[in-house]
Amino acid sequence: MTWLITGGAGFIGSHVVKAMAEGGERIVVLDDLSTGRPERLPEGVPLEVGTVLDREVVDRVLREHAVTGIVHIAGKKQVAESVAEPLHYYHENVEGLRTLLEGAVGAGVTRFLFSSSAAVYGMPDVDLVTEATPCAPINPYGETKLAGEWLVTATGRTHGMATASLRYFNVAGAATPELGDDGVFNLVPMVFERLTAGERPLVFGDDYPTPDGTCIRDYIHVEDIASAHVAAARRLAADPGASLVLNIGRGEGVSVTEMVGIIQDVTGRTDVEPLVTDRRPGDPARVVASADRIAEELGWSARYGVREMVESAWAGWQLRHP
Repeated sequence: MTWLITGGAGFIGSHVVKAMAEGGERIVVLDDLSTGRPERLPEGVPLEVGTVLDREVVDRVLREHAVTGIVHIAGKKQVAESVAEPLHYYHENVEGLRTLLEGAVGAGVTRFLFSSSAAVYGMPDVDLVTEATPCAPINPYGETKLAGEWLVTATGRTHGMATASLRYFNVAGAATPELGDDGVFNLVPMVFERLTAGERPLVFGDDYPTPDGTCIRDYIHVEDIASAHVAAARRLAADPGASLVLNIGRGEGVSVTEMVGIIQDVTGRTDVEPLVTDRRPGDPARVVASADRIAEELGWSARYGVREMVESAWAGWQLRHP
């Protein structure tokens, strides 16, 4: 079978491509290169440049490459941008997915794997977030991911397509320096940027109801994200009736203060005192995944720890910011 990976030239997508290619899967990538880079792709993996919003492109790629399964990673993912441009996010993330699914049904695709997000949960007031935790997204990005899950599940049920939606928690790290994250929207690269510029890293609020007063998050290495995709793809191939929604996390919380300390240690900038500033609106105190269900369903668990995430991300940052 052949898997189409949308957004495969991006940060997470390129790691999934690498892992699936190394696992012996046949792959084709569809990417509009708005944030992706062709050089991220392994040698021999074909790249089709285009958008999932273009039905003619989708139909041609599915037909010419005899695609039987899709891993849909392409989409917009910046929370603040989604608040400022909700119409754009719904168009890109929901209409893009609808167009892709419509093409998939027409082409007889039998497996569909959707990249979702922990943003679907919003501000859960629980120690561990399970897949049964009520979803109450607090921004348009999270809303589009939840709507996407509904659309994937409904399409699979109606058209006999095996489906899975994977809810990522806080992604960090890199498999190789060349595949590092180009964006500066998450805690690890944000601290790298401040330290590289000789500035104090920012901590948004230290008065949360947590042991050290700062937010607690579940960080997951991007290589673990990729291996979870491989496991899910194989499950869909083996189980035509699958309809899964799964968290991808480590089940361990790390506070912002702890994470900044690890980053400072790895970068050698332990002499810089973090600067505590106001809370950001909508930041929940604690969001940590329960990873029990994905272990039960796929036999998957995370391999990498937080320090390995930071060390690998730092190697990539230094490559791009010599």
